[in-house]
Amino acid sequence: MAADPFDAGAGSLLRQPKAVWATAGASVVAFMGIGLVDPILPSIAKGLDATASQVSLLFTSYFLITAVAMLVTGFVSSRIGGKKTLLLGLALVVVFAGLAGTSGSVGQLVGFRAGWGLGNALFVSTALAVIVGAAAGGSAAAILLYESALGLGMACGPLLGALLGDASWRYPFFGTAFLMAVGFLCVTVFLKEQPKPARRTSLLDPIKALGHGGLASAAASAFFYNYTFFTVLAFTPFVLNMTPYKSGAVFFAWGVLLAVFSVIVAPRMQERFGSLKVLGGSLVLLAADVVVLGYGDHTTAIVCTILSGAFIGVNNTVYTELALGVSDAPRPVASAGYNFVRWFAAAAAPYLAPKIEEWSDIHVPFVVAGATALVGALVVLVRRGALAHEAEELRPRHASEDGVAVFAK
Repeated sequence: MAADPFDAGAGSLLRQPKAVWATAGASVVAFMGIGLVDPILPSIAKGLDATASQVSLLFTSYFLITAVAMLVTGFVSSRIGGKKTLLLGLALVVVFAGLAGTSGSVGQLVGFRAGWGLGNALFVSTALAVIVGAAAGGSAAAILLYESALGLGMACGPLLGALLGDASWRYPFFGTAFLMAVGFLCVTVFLKEQPKPARRTSLLDPIKALGHGGLASAAASAFFYNYTFFTVLAFTPFVLNMTPYKSGAVFFAWGVLLAVFSVIVAPRMQERFGSLKVLGGSLVLLAADVVVLGYGDHTTAIVCTILSGAFIGVNNTVYTELALGVSDAPRPVASAGYNFVRWFAAAAAPYLAPKIEEWSDIHVPFVVAGATALVGALVVLVRRGALAHEAEELRPRHASEDGVAVFAK
């Protein structure tokens, strides 16, 4: 019988060095930053006299910088080491999250959010490797702890945004800056410097890794899927048009489903049905869900928003494991190349969805999102030969290291 990772014995998930808990705690806050602004998007628009498409640029600037930064994170961490990279990322988040709370215009807020994205990319891309290197009990418990931090952060981000944002849309940004400052101090005190890689990573290594057909296929499919994902995350709050508290509760439930299906349900489904079948089926179901979300009444939209978290959780886990296992490139390099591609869709969707509504009506952005999920499934089907060997050999490793699942797990 497999050992229970939550057993309180030595080397279990719960008995980890302080350095691991410090890094995992900071990871929770980093992942919270992704969904933090969800419940307060309408409040920000009102407070800064901005349109939905202008406010959605908060996501676009954040993820555009995150995508480009994926080419830089390995270059930086292989030269200055894991601890210094974490601290650099945390420091940037503290500075830019704090500045975001002082913004006097939507342009300033978008710019500060971009700086926040750079810091978050440096931190999240390094955190898993640091946790694995410092953890007791092997990498399995460490990676499960990392994914648990991701799920908790994705669930609690909207909740924190709602609680603080009900008083002022500025407070969630100040709150994040404070929590990340605490994380900075904890990492400084408890984490020892990690050994540098034997080989330095160049800026072009992630691009070269995409020359592998399997990794390129996974990244291409994930690109279309991410468009769907972030249409739900960034555009739905305007459709629901609820108070910060109510919107925060909806996305908290969404985040709980995402965490449960990512960490618990997806591995079991993979073992029973195989990774490609699970991924293809989940993408089709997500496509149907977002179309119903777009055409349903208000209650239906709430239910479908929450339900999408289940499909997104499954997709995130399977995509990341495929991306990290299908290529013969080192995992950090493969992850950087994969994330470089897919985060561009996360940058595009928040901007395009409101524009599509302006050009047509409120239903069409969700039709487009449904179509992109189906395109992602089609890529998996057409390119199954490039992915099949890895999918057959794959066993659930909980090996997410992109921050959303991604987000970036």
